[in-house]
Amino acid sequence: MRFDIMTLFPEFVSGVLSESIIGRAQKSGAIAVNTYNIRDYSKDKHRHIDDTPYGGGKGMLMMAPPIYDCYADIVAKSGEVKNRRVIYMSPRGKVFNQEKARELAELDQLIILCGHYEGVDARIIEEIVDEEISIGDFVLTGGELPACIVTDAVARLVDGVLSSPECYENESHTAGLVEYPQYTRPYEFHGMTVPDVLISGHHANIARWRAEAALRETARLRPDLLEKK
Repeated sequence: MRFDIMTLFPEFVSGVLSESIIGRAQKSGAIAVNTYNIRDYSKDKHRHIDDTPYGGGKGMLMMAPPIYDCYADIVAKSGEVKNRRVIYMSPRGKVFNQEKARELAELDQLIILCGHYEGVDARIIEEIVDEEISIGDFVLTGGELPACIVTDAVARLVDGVLSSPECYENESHTAGLVEYPQYTRPYEFHGMTVPDVLISGHHANIARWRAEAALRETARLRPDLLEKK
């Protein structure tokens, strides 16, 4: 799968996504992550990419032409792509979740636009954006952190990124519940011991305990998820 991220801070995005599992997945060829500096597509000698909004108001707005030219360059470099989507990281968008991550992981190419300042000219959204996505009901200074979060969540579901689908099949939110508690050595820590069922070797009992524990933890931490189910 290919990720193409349009941003004013490509070094920031590349730095975050070059580490750990996502970094290794790029080296192995399981995914490709490309960053593009929108400022490189400005035709202004000072490389301006923003201007004051029509109608007044505080702050600056990212202009449509540099963003569009950046997008057009990505499409031209991508060649023939069967399944492509463009998303804009925006606090106005639908809140991102695991279900959306699974949906996006089925794509061949995901292009992400990172806004900054007061956002982007609405015409660029109408022209190239398929969907606006938010990572929560709050506002950040730019779309770079959200873009990294979405890329990480989607990429780890792509074949070849993790060692096995089992690595994510039982995780929190995959089945609509939070994950059951997990334990490792030592057996005893500060007077607390590992539940005996987990060292019993009885796989059916372990699976039952984990299912029940996931329900208990969901009721304790995220009762809203049980209401949805």
